[in-house]
Amino acid sequence: MFLSGVAGLLLILFTLAWAGLAHAESIPPQAQRYRSVLIRAARMEWGLNAPTATLAAQVHQESRWRENARSPVGAAGLTQFMPATAKWLGDLRPDMGAADPWNPGWALRALAAYDHWLWDRARAATPSDRMAKALSGYNGGESWVQRDETLAARQGLDPLRWWGNVEVVNAGRSASAWDQNRGYPERIIRVLEPLYRAAGWGLGCAELEAR
Repeated sequence: MFLSGVAGLLLILFTLAWAGLAHAESIPPQAQRYRSVLIRAARMEWGLNAPTATLAAQVHQESRWRENARSPVGAAGLTQFMPATAKWLGDLRPDMGAADPWNPGWALRALAAYDHWLWDRARAATPSDRMAKALSGYNGGESWVQRDETLAARQGLDPLRWWGNVEVVNAGRSASAWDQNRGYPERIIRVLEPLYRAAGWGLGCAELEAR
């Protein structure tokens, strides 16, 4: 009876685990089409130790690697740049060529460049906190990150730490915008990045040096 009960429990656990795997997130097949382009773009902007797994996870979150993706508010292409942001980045970095978010090559280079620009401006205790701030800025604007840092400090939280500190305050965004923004770095860093690291896409953000 005891062995039978154990066997039944193991069968149930195996079934649940298999069901979980069946519904787990997976890398879309079309990601392979752009893998070398992303890695090249990331290394051009970040150097040889670029966080390519993190950037791949971000593209996954933005468009699931669909170059024709368009959001209801007008964000375009693989990396879902809004027209105004694409124009601003194109003016900032004319060396990347004419701003064209529908062009996968430009879009992936622009994502890597914009993330690095945000990373350079972020102050954080760890590389993971710093990347989370950069991703929050990519999603909702750098100025909101700065406002949240100020509010976190006023509340006695550590403005240099995203996770559990800046992450939990809201300096004025609508509830839906705040929820969406907080879910963005959480999903990229903690859910999708490990998927790409395991598949051999390179480094994650925690492996970066705190430059």
